[in-house]
Amino acid sequence: MNVPTGVWINEQGKIVRPPEVAYVDERYKSLTGIDPKPYLNAIRDWVANGDKSIYVMSEDKLRAKLTPASPDRLMADAEFTLAEYMYHQGHGQEAIAHFKESQSLAPDNWNYKRQAYLFSTNPDRDYGTDFAKEVQKLNGKPYYAPVDLPPAPATANPQPAKQEP
Repeated sequence: MNVPTGVWINEQGKIVRPPEVAYVDERYKSLTGIDPKPYLNAIRDWVANGDKSIYVMSEDKLRAKLTPASPDRLMADAEFTLAEYMYHQGHGQEAIAHFKESQSLAPDNWNYKRQAYLFSTNPDRDYGTDFAKEVQKLNGKPYYAPVDLPPAPATANPQPAKQEP
């Protein structure tokens, strides 16, 4: 499965919504429980209203969402990059320790888990778990963080348009 991510950048090149889950159809709705319609409607509103859209984040909210990575996260990225390099150079067994370290430093990062388990012929042996077991550990919590969208405004004219005879 891909990692469905969207970032909104306005005409001036400024980020107005941070990276977030962004499905464009219902292909994975039964798996993730995420309905893509609210996000797609928000994009439509942004296209129609630009920076006046209610879905454009305030400077303060955006700044809070775009905080710099912690030292642990930066080290996790380095460990993961090293593990991928080692794997692609034919050192898959040696890469496992670095995949594990990246997961230890950033346990909420599903990309690290997914990729490590994909590269392993036996994730249960190499990591003591596998992707399905990790998802089960969520125990109903969402796999992806829900998108932070304000409620959709009520339409000015909730009546359907009259059909011409």
